[in-house]
Amino acid sequence: MENRYQWLEVDLGQQTTITAVATQGRYGSSDWLSLYLLMFSDTGHNWKQYRQEDSIGSFPGNSNADSVVQYKLQQPAIARFLRLIPLDWNPSGRIGLRLETYGCPYTSDVVSLDGSSGLVYRLSPGPRRASREAVSLKFKTLRNYGTLLQAEGEGGLGLSLELERGKLLLLLRQGRTSSSEPRLLASLGSLLDDQHWHHVAVEWRSSHLNLTVDKHTERVQMPAEFSHWDIQQVGSNTKPEVSKRNFHGCLENLLYNELNLMELAKHKEPHVTVVGNVTFSCAESLSVAVTFPGPQSFLQLPRKAGASSSGGVSVGFQFRTWNKAGLLLTFELPQEGGVVWLYLSEARLRLQIHKAGRALLELTAGSALNDGQWHAVELNSRRGRLSIAVDKEEGGSAQPSPSFPVTIESQLFFGGKSRAGQQECRNPFNVFQGCMRLLTLDNQNVNLIMVQQKQLGVYSNLQIDMCGIIDRCSPSRCEHGGLCSQSWTGFHCNCSESGYSGATCHSSVYQQSCEAYKHNGNTSGHFISTWTAADQSNLTAVFPCVCLSTEENTWMVIQHNNTELTRVRPSPGVNQHSVQFDYSTEEEQLLAAISQSEHCEQELSYHCRKTFTPETRDQGSPFSWWLGGPGPGRVQTYWGGAHPGSQQCVCGLQGDCVDPQHYCNCDADRMDWAEDSGLLAHKESLPVRSLVLGDIQRPGSDASYRVGPLRCHGDKNFWNAAFFDKETSYLHFPTFHGELSADISFLFKTTASSGVFLENLGIKDFIRIELSSSTQVLFSFDVGNGPLEVRMESKVPLNDNRWHRVRAERNVKEASLRLDELPVATQEAPADGHLHLQLNSQLFIGGTASRQKGFRGCIRSLQLNGVTLDLEERAKITPGVRAGCPGHCSSYGSLCQNQGRCVERANGFHCDCGLSAYTGVFCHTEVSASFKSDTSVSYTFKEPYELSRNSSALPSSIYSDMTLRGENVTLSFRTNQSPALLLYVSSYYREYLALLINKHGEEAFILKDRTCIRVNNNNAPIITYIITIWHIQTKSTITINSHTP
Repeated sequence: MENRYQWLEVDLGQQTTITAVATQGRYGSSDWLSLYLLMFSDTGHNWKQYRQEDSIGSFPGNSNADSVVQYKLQQPAIARFLRLIPLDWNPSGRIGLRLETYGCPYTSDVVSLDGSSGLVYRLSPGPRRASREAVSLKFKTLRNYGTLLQAEGEGGLGLSLELERGKLLLLLRQGRTSSSEPRLLASLGSLLDDQHWHHVAVEWRSSHLNLTVDKHTERVQMPAEFSHWDIQQVGSNTKPEVSKRNFHGCLENLLYNELNLMELAKHKEPHVTVVGNVTFSCAESLSVAVTFPGPQSFLQLPRKAGASSSGGVSVGFQFRTWNKAGLLLTFELPQEGGVVWLYLSEARLRLQIHKAGRALLELTAGSALNDGQWHAVELNSRRGRLSIAVDKEEGGSAQPSPSFPVTIESQLFFGGKSRAGQQECRNPFNVFQGCMRLLTLDNQNVNLIMVQQKQLGVYSNLQIDMCGIIDRCSPSRCEHGGLCSQSWTGFHCNCSESGYSGATCHSSVYQQSCEAYKHNGNTSGHFISTWTAADQSNLTAVFPCVCLSTEENTWMVIQHNNTELTRVRPSPGVNQHSVQFDYSTEEEQLLAAISQSEHCEQELSYHCRKTFTPETRDQGSPFSWWLGGPGPGRVQTYWGGAHPGSQQCVCGLQGDCVDPQHYCNCDADRMDWAEDSGLLAHKESLPVRSLVLGDIQRPGSDASYRVGPLRCHGDKNFWNAAFFDKETSYLHFPTFHGELSADISFLFKTTASSGVFLENLGIKDFIRIELSSSTQVLFSFDVGNGPLEVRMESKVPLNDNRWHRVRAERNVKEASLRLDELPVATQEAPADGHLHLQLNSQLFIGGTASRQKGFRGCIRSLQLNGVTLDLEERAKITPGVRAGCPGHCSSYGSLCQNQGRCVERANGFHCDCGLSAYTGVFCHTEVSASFKSDTSVSYTFKEPYELSRNSSALPSSIYSDMTLRGENVTLSFRTNQSPALLLYVSSYYREYLALLINKHGEEAFILKDRTCIRVNNNNAPIITYIITIWHIQTKSTITINSHTP
């Protein structure tokens, strides 16, 4: 029989470090395996599936009977038993296999602790202050709680490692009593109660500690009280009599600073104390689990396996799952049409009794049962009482009808139901995906090994003697604080409170700068996303700021804790006043924002009376100074508006100080108030970190200061561009490292119909983004699961020489592509596929390694995982590529409204509102005024003296130039006054145009020849009227609110 319920098991005779396996088909045949699973075990029970990259479960096998296929295990497996399970084989042959394993013997020291036993190592007294302390061990247990390790110092100050719900917690304890509340420092690992070995290491240095569980490490900043902490004793279950939650399981190779404590305990060294019943071997209880991996999974057991003569029914089992819903157990009742369903719904346990499609009874128990923990279920029907309980807490009970007792007719089905030959055997609930163990029928254990050997019951698609649950949220794949939740087959990230978006909360929902906000058509913003070197795990960070747009620039404003004018209030006996400025963002983000901007400035003002500023010195040092720049800042002795190192104020630079002998107004030392104010505009000295003001204790001295917010404009990254004028031209950069998360964004414009924007290759893996046609962008990559493509189709041509934005992201969950503002296109990644994108060649921009299908056009603002590539700098030294790319009004000119004119800049554009009655960054803010009676505004186009220079001999050409040939006037108004003159235009040659409201409330448009157009709006409500007047020679047209009267 050829099926997947067979395996080849190898007993290596002792614990072995297995580093590789090799397979080969049966000699001289058509028999070979093409796909298989590997399982490992210490005891021949409780198997663990080997997974590559924590995801890939299967291994490709052979394609013929002769060749050898070897796989080196990424992480060596330590086990005595190996089991190979066929998944697929040559369809023209049978299952055939030759197997070889590679490795070496594994030796270790092991102890068993029963909860009342332990090991304690007491260090010798005396000074031994070390720069590093380290403890490491392995453990295995069936319990999800217990104190694994404790380290204590003077005064009871100590650290402990404790299992809680299958996670390992690092706790800080103060005091020797168990009643003192511990402080949580870190949490790592999950599902550590699976009775498999787990590695733990703690490395402590003076300021921090590294906690490692299996392959994952977390750095923990230590509290201040540990700066002078000396360990006095280390051990496991150091006080067995104190707590019932001591560790129960096995420990292996317990090392303290490379000292083997178990070996010392064996030899009864005096520094190591053995407490209670400690055995130097690992005594394991046999607990056989079964995994229900999918829709076809079920276990059918006959009633005779636990028959009871007393009537009724008693069923017990434990389960663990991540799913909120699923059928756990069902059986038919002896009464015709009666059936019992025990199932999960909304993570609660529910029991229903059905007959003829009608629910006769429903019970509920437990909550939040999809937490991945083992939960014990008991169903009992005895003496006319039916009850269900979860974790020994009864959730519901009922009294069934005497004519309808709850007993099992013949078979029980766990996790599903066989559909063989039965049309009516339909599961009305979701399938159960999870693990079960400790099954009992009428208080008798079910032997699952007999089930596996087909000596008991019937099953389908089960994995027996193992629990295949995986925690996909440990460590969490959700970035930037996104909340991870999961089901049996996948995980989900809730990014709602993170400020990021995407399947793994990887991409910021905010723009990279205020300049980017502007070019999206926004005049303001409140958060900026910027990459910082200190945040490489998350790549980008968000900080608060304010974006303010003017006609010329868009300013990023970063506040600090005191931007108001503040009076100096000196302390008695102190002749200096010092003030610190704390900014609303982290240090790395602040410096990145300054570096990215084209210009930054900060106002520094000092109002003084009989106090000195930087110029005047006290024994060689200035009385006042400020600190600015990176970190704590450097001492600066110049004031706002002056140059660094000048030790001057702006008045000294301009030569207009109140006392010409000094370079600052305040150094005149006068009783009158003076001021030295100006802008600090040297980015290397910004931001202002602190201010020190001296000479403030003299009689009559008084001073106030103000340090304004940091203001920056421009974005060097946003306009960083390169022009590729040949298909064979390209730029190359170092290899792109985006193993688990890769996001790429850029803008392009072109007249070509195709071309590769970006390509990076590995041995087999690759990533590529290209313009595949004039209307389509293609994002493709391969991480070992075969090429995956995401396409984005545009309804308009993309080769229109306008800027278009591309955003592509690949993570462990999905790949996405977005073009301009079109909806995002996505492709899901395989749930159990390869995860890591492994690249090793150079990154090619604008071309490929083969120099084919290159891109012709401009690429701008190229960012990979939040890092902007400097295209311009690389283009300066690359033939066929030019730095920069002009021509932005074709793309952004439509942002200029109300006849505003788009003006090109080297880096961007701005809207010239000079010919518009509007102002603002996009000429969108109406210029308006409120007039009182007898007030007006006059605008003179030509000064009258130009006409009066020689009025007796005025040339006719000049005379004709001053003639009104045509007008185009638009204005809006609202008023309740009449009569009123709205507009009057005249020349110096007796021509005029007037717009007025007569005493009847009628608008009138009057020309020089007394031509009058009236619009009757008598008794109209006070609303805003928009009037447009066209007058060309003898033809005049007027519209009011888009209507022509």
